[in-house]
Amino acid sequence: MIDIDIGAMVSDGPRRFVLSTRFVSDASVVALYGPSGAGKSLTLQAIAGLLRPQRGHVRVNGRVLFDSAQGIDLRPERRGIGFLFQHYALFPHLTVRDNVAFGLTNWRCRRLSRDHARRVDELLETFGLGALADSRPTLLSGGQQQRVALARALACRPDLLLLDEPFAALNPMLRDDLRKQLAGVFAQWKMPVVMITHDIDDVLALAHVAFVIENGCVVREVDVRRGEAHEMAVRALMPAREVAPLTTHERRVRELLHVSADR
Repeated sequence: MIDIDIGAMVSDGPRRFVLSTRFVSDASVVALYGPSGAGKSLTLQAIAGLLRPQRGHVRVNGRVLFDSAQGIDLRPERRGIGFLFQHYALFPHLTVRDNVAFGLTNWRCRRLSRDHARRVDELLETFGLGALADSRPTLLSGGQQQRVALARALACRPDLLLLDEPFAALNPMLRDDLRKQLAGVFAQWKMPVVMITHDIDDVLALAHVAFVIENGCVVREVDVRRGEAHEMAVRALMPAREVAPLTTHERRVRELLHVSADR
């Protein structure tokens, strides 16, 4: 069960963005779907502990990771979360093996235990990276880099896996095959997954439930398998703006765009 209810004000100089994300789901694979700039990545960062909300809570399988009312805010390394970043964030000076093993070591103990070394070897074989174990990330294809990053995210046996636009950096011709591979990984590891995307094909191929995000808020829940949806109440955070009435033509175009976006 993933239970998210967070609010944050993010500033970048004169720009301000209000995030108010609420959703609850026990689906195996949840997609946060919406356009760039809607607040999807900020939501993932808040779940992972990389962004501290001003209010709300983050709960995964009954475990409280963040709760502003109770003063709980676990550090990222204590949350039990694996994170696959959009551009993979591999360390170019480390080999494939060392990248996968990175989260299993720390400044106190830089050598892998026997169990951890065995786990790394298993992940390398699982993702077809055994022959590339001593290679550097810059020599790998986009698909190979994705598999290295995914193996690294799974090395710590996380309770939750977060994926930030997992196919955005890949050649479109590779995406169908890699979606199938990722679906197999989800089925094998049997852990909850939250994936963000603005590509409807990602949702159709991988997600069980999708939450549509617009302007920092979840506005709709879609049951992908059943093809059903319901609108969600949006908490008002900003003063309402006066909006000029739409012309008949503008209203028609908006309706057409709305239908297209939901297909």
